[in-house]
Parts: sequence; C-alpha cells; structure tokens
Amino acid sequence: MKTLGRFYLFAILAFLYTPIIVMMAMGFNESPLYQLPFSFSTRWYVALMGNTGLLTAGLNSIIIAVITAVVATSLGTVASVALSRHTFRGRSLLQLLLLPPIAIPWLITGTAMLIFFYWSGIGRGMHALIIGHVALAIPYVVIVVGTGFKTIRADLEEAAMSLGSTPVHAFYSVTLPLLFPSILGAALFAFAVSLDQFVISYFLATPGYTTLPVQIYSAIRKGFTPEINAISTILLLGSMAAILIFARFAKPGENRDPR
Repeated sequence: MKTLGRFYLFAILAFLYTPIIVMMAMGFNESPLYQLPFSFSTRWYVALMGNTGLLTAGLNSIIIAVITAVVATSLGTVASVALSRHTFRGRSLLQLLLLPPIAIPWLITGTAMLIFFYWSGIGRGMHALIIGHVALAIPYVVIVVGTGFKTIRADLEEAAMSLGSTPVHAFYSVTLPLLFPSILGAALFAFAVSLDQFVISYFLATPGYTTLPVQIYSAIRKGFTPEINAISTILLLGSMAAILIFARFAKPGENRDPR
C-alpha cells in the first residue's frame, strides 16, 4: 500500500511537471517546429531579445503584478485584521462575500468589469488593469492572511499591553512579525494571480497596452514560435526563485507560537 501511494504521488507530479519541462526544453531546441531529434540552441533566447512585443508585454505584466501585489496585500491585510480581531454587525456576511469573486468564472467577472468601467468612465488601460487585478487578488490575500491570524495567540498583544505597550505598538512589535510569513505568502499569491491573469487583461487592455498572456494569445493565433517558450521559461524560473526565497526565509508550516 505504501509503494502504491508513492507511485500515485509520483504519477501526479509527473503529470503536473512533464508539460512544463517539455516547454522549457523546447525553448532550447534548434527547430522552430519542435522537430526531433533535439538539437540544443539558444537562438530563441537571442531572437527574444529583438521581440519588442513580447518583451514590452512581459514588462507590463511584471509592473502590474508588482503594483497589484503591493496594493492588494496592503488592503487585504487591513481587511483581514478587521475581520479576525474585531466583532461587528455584518462580519459573517462580509467573510462570506469574499468567496464568490473566487468562484465566479473570470469571463463573467471580466464582462462585468468592462461594462462597469465604461459606465463609470474609468475606461480601459493600465489603470483599469490594476484595479481589476487588485479586485481579484484581495480575496486571496484576506484568506491567506486570515489563516495566518488563526495560528497566532491573541493574548500575546494583551501581555505586551500589560507591560506598558500601546495597542498599536503591541500589534507592530508582536503580531506583525509573527504574521509576516503569511503576508509575504499572500503577496506572492497576489503577484502570481495578476501575472497569470488573461481574461480580465483581455477585456481591459487597450490595443497599445497589453500584458504577456494577451500577447502570447495573439502570437499563437498568428503562429507559435519558441520565443514564447523562452520568455515563459524566464518568468517561470523567476517565479520559482521567489517561491524558494519565501520557503527559505518565511519557513511556512512552522509553529510561530513563541512559547
């Protein structure tokens, strides 16, 4: 039974990672049509350096994702503090309303945002993309940070205040450092949600300003080239490096109770 379980786990990991490995490998294949046998070459990375469309779209995606991570994490953390540490009328309803934006198909959300932004005069463009991405990322941040709050003892702040600390100082000196791994994880989650977002970006981007997922979609319609593999590999390695840094310094899963 133990061997079967290991085989099952290995099969799942192989199913998840094999397409990614193949995609990365084909970015180093000489053939533009992914023909075998494999012939190692970096020509597609050289060609990527001259593809201003993909590079500009990739830079746009990274900028929007960073802004989204900062704004969504800030707003989501404040909301999580209010929901976790304070009791007020309608709190349960607000917590419940965080789930539909995650469950609603992004096609419907994108259509609704496009209509609302036109109706309200916000329009389309970078500002609209940031608003849309932040709105999608905040529920994830609240859930992740809220889960982190459940691992922290509330009486630690009370102990600090009994020793003369103010409520604000107790929160920043006691609770916030213990909550930092969850906040960092939420920021990475918001960054990934924004970087990967296609539907909202497709609806809210303008012809002169687009993101990498939309640019890749447009490029595939014209003809797939391994340059897409190259830029996807670069972004993938960057994301993996961020996750490894988070795992190294945040140490998720550790008991953060200071006792």
